[in-house]
Amino acid sequence: MSMQALVLHEHNGPLKLTELARPEAAKGEVLVRVAASGLNPLDAKIRAGAAGHARHPLPLVLGIDMAGVVAAVGEGVTAFKAGDEVYGMTGGVGGMQGSLAQYVSADADLLALKPSGLSMREAAGLPLAFITAYSGIVDRAHVRAGQTVLVHGGAGGVGNVAVQLARALGAHVFSTVSKRDFDFVLALGATPIDYRAQTVEQYVASATQGVGFDLVVDNVGGATLDASFAAVRHFGHVVSALGWGTHTLAPLSFREATYSGVFTLDALLSGERRAHHGEMLRVAAALAGQGKLKPRIDPRRFDLSTAEQAYTALSDGSARGKIVVDVN
Repeated sequence: MSMQALVLHEHNGPLKLTELARPEAAKGEVLVRVAASGLNPLDAKIRAGAAGHARHPLPLVLGIDMAGVVAAVGEGVTAFKAGDEVYGMTGGVGGMQGSLAQYVSADADLLALKPSGLSMREAAGLPLAFITAYSGIVDRAHVRAGQTVLVHGGAGGVGNVAVQLARALGAHVFSTVSKRDFDFVLALGATPIDYRAQTVEQYVASATQGVGFDLVVDNVGGATLDASFAAVRHFGHVVSALGWGTHTLAPLSFREATYSGVFTLDALLSGERRAHHGEMLRVAAALAGQGKLKPRIDPRRFDLSTAEQAYTALSDGSARGKIVVDVN
């Protein structure tokens, strides 16, 4: 049997709609008929050949996040059955087929049942963002109710999910955003900070009376990570999913604070701790069911025939939420 998929043969080249052999569910895998594929900035970097850490050789099928319906299960899989609606962060890196295809066969550990209150499009926009946010806020920082949390870029794909997760845990959340996103962040229950109008010292003074934040979540990297080291309180914690540059640790050290890096792709690339991905996505489903989590999805619609336009929207700054491609 065959399926349609978008195949990239050269970096920055066209995505070619191609007839491929439909994968089969191997032992421990689940064959999913993809309903929607969520795009991330990382997908654009992989396409451009600028993400060596993702190790995705050509030719390749892009798409890290997805939601769909189980078509078949492989030997040993008992958690899912044909007809189940599932979602997950299942491929698109490390030589594993991505979700811009009609079917994917994924490790069952990487999947969870789709949140019943979310559409396929919304579910497809959630996995990488939630796994990144949870890995930092819960696994590394162990955030508790009443703590102060600063989320940099709280209107972005990972940022808005991080804000919602920290709020669900009972934290007092602040977020650096541009003026245009103040109302959006306020609606999530966070206090917006105009990072262009205030210095780090100024917003630390106004938000925390100069004490600093218990946790700073960096989703931007570069100078924003340096600002994070200056915004954290004594004995506080900084987490970053983009801590790949060279940074001065003196501000962090003088505060006796700690730092954790988050590498969201590790389970996919190494094969280790994959079951924790499924665990995290079950938490996300529970929060969504309680009305405490809803990803921000760009309203524009794309499909496999217009995916090139989706990638343009991903990179031209016009996206107002997660870009999602409808597949089936």
